[in-house]
Amino acid sequence: MDVYIPSTVTVGRLAKILNMKLNYLIRKMIEAGMGEEATHDHVLTSDYAVLLAEELGRNPIVDDEAAFDLYPPTLRPDSSCLSLRPPIVTIMGHVDHGKTTLLDTLRSSAVAKGEAGGITQHIGAFSVPVNSSQGQHHITFLDTPGHAAFSAMRERGASTTDIVVLVVAADDGIMPQTKEVINLLKKDTGNVGLVVAINKIDKPDANAEAAKLALMAEGIQLESFGGDVPSVEVSGLTGKGLPELVETLAAMAEVQDLRAEKEGAVHGYVLESRVTKGLGPVATILVLRGSLKTGSHCLSGAHMAKVRLMTDSNGKSVKVATPGMAVTVSGWKTLPKAGDEVLDGKESDVKKALANRVRMAGIAASLADVDAINATRKEERERKKAEANKTDNHIDPVAEADGPKELKLIIKADVSGSAEAIEGALQGIGNKEAMTKIVSAGVGDVTDSDVLMAKAVNATIVAFSVSVPRSVQSAAAQNAVPITMSPIIYHLMEDVRKRVAALLPTITETTVTGEASVLQLFDIHLKAKEVKKIAGCRVVNGLIEKAKFARIVRDGSVIHDGSLDTMRVLKKDVTEVRKGSECGLSFVNFADLREGDLIQMYQTIEKPGVL
Repeated sequence: MDVYIPSTVTVGRLAKILNMKLNYLIRKMIEAGMGEEATHDHVLTSDYAVLLAEELGRNPIVDDEAAFDLYPPTLRPDSSCLSLRPPIVTIMGHVDHGKTTLLDTLRSSAVAKGEAGGITQHIGAFSVPVNSSQGQHHITFLDTPGHAAFSAMRERGASTTDIVVLVVAADDGIMPQTKEVINLLKKDTGNVGLVVAINKIDKPDANAEAAKLALMAEGIQLESFGGDVPSVEVSGLTGKGLPELVETLAAMAEVQDLRAEKEGAVHGYVLESRVTKGLGPVATILVLRGSLKTGSHCLSGAHMAKVRLMTDSNGKSVKVATPGMAVTVSGWKTLPKAGDEVLDGKESDVKKALANRVRMAGIAASLADVDAINATRKEERERKKAEANKTDNHIDPVAEADGPKELKLIIKADVSGSAEAIEGALQGIGNKEAMTKIVSAGVGDVTDSDVLMAKAVNATIVAFSVSVPRSVQSAAAQNAVPITMSPIIYHLMEDVRKRVAALLPTITETTVTGEASVLQLFDIHLKAKEVKKIAGCRVVNGLIEKAKFARIVRDGSVIHDGSLDTMRVLKKDVTEVRKGSECGLSFVNFADLREGDLIQMYQTIEKPGVL
């Protein structure tokens, strides 16, 4: 793989160019006898950088122009001279354990009431002034969704946080998402502080001690049991225990001594992005280092912006966003992706870096296309070869399976993080016979172009928390394009699951409704000397109904399958005979009945496939 290397490059920047972890590169440098140079800020000449790149399986090309990019500023070894910054606290836990209500009480707003179904479905960031014994502090809270489908977003929240508040409901205990958060924290041991909030202690069936013991069983060493993880019993509804929680967070932040440069290059992350009417693409950015100002030129992934307007969590306009602040930024040319790094620089540098990133992305995409084309051609060659072998062996070619049926989906969501999460949730629906296939996932309202795309590829449009204009609904109806819409992910998943199940082959079940044994055979003389064979039977099980299908079982094998011609009790024609009764039966176009045969009445039921 080609990589472009500048004439001089730091070890930290070379790790990013080679797309590998810094620690791994440093270890390789030590193994190569470059122990003295193995520090993140050591400047390498292109000769050494080329040797390292070749050693690591890359094809290095020295080109300052093509290698140009923006990178986060190097961390200072001594941060004691830097300014203090607000701690970034992430509220995490299982769905419906009261995380958003807890934040509501802290910031005195009503986010929980505005959430669809009372469930948080995208990351919210709020900077809240709080009072503690050390005075007034600002704490930036990140509220992450608790639903399982949003695990990727929760991981992103954990990667940018200083302290995690793990919310556990006192009446519910440890749940799947609670364990998932614990596993995330175990990966970041020593990097992220942890505070446990035992919530809902105001409920009658609350049992805080049982919740604490369950946490101990999961490896969380609480202070009340001799460990080092503080726990606070709170009620998000009544506000009980919240002052103690804030005191704990302030004390933990003071111990961590969180500092960052207020001056210099900006480094942050996109928490969310969406298209807003009147502003176009906007992104919620968490600033970690530097100060983001209006008029700055930013780069995030392959997207750039000139900051036109910044607003805080209360919707107030701000001119400067300092470390630890979360602000909504407008002025993006295109919509950035949630989770991408945000960097600033001169306009010319941002444009140059963007051009290089777009070019590299194009190369990577073309390589992926080449691999896909080669794989398809290989499959085609193998298929033709197999068909030729069958023809040579004079074997009738068997029609090959077309593979699993696909429910193609076009996803439209309110924000990019939700679109990503829904894509992940819907991709897993299906089995080897029928499955979902995501054609595209985007942000914004459903448009006519989405309907045209869905018609072209025979897809279903999935609209999450976005509007579908009446004109678009009419166009979809005219083109027979199905649209499923809901602001709650459970409903969308259930609807998609039903649509995939409808693609499965139906399951045919045969149910025996009655059985009769043949006791004696009688010959009935009809007109024109025609003789009809009638079986005298006794119903031994269930109900014999003339309208149902019948089959004759002899010595354990079915010898005839058809329908009844006549059914009589004495000389009276009847339509059904119950267990214990005797009757005379004859079949349509079948007369080879024998004593001891078993006549079974049955019905077939077609049921939809089950995933």
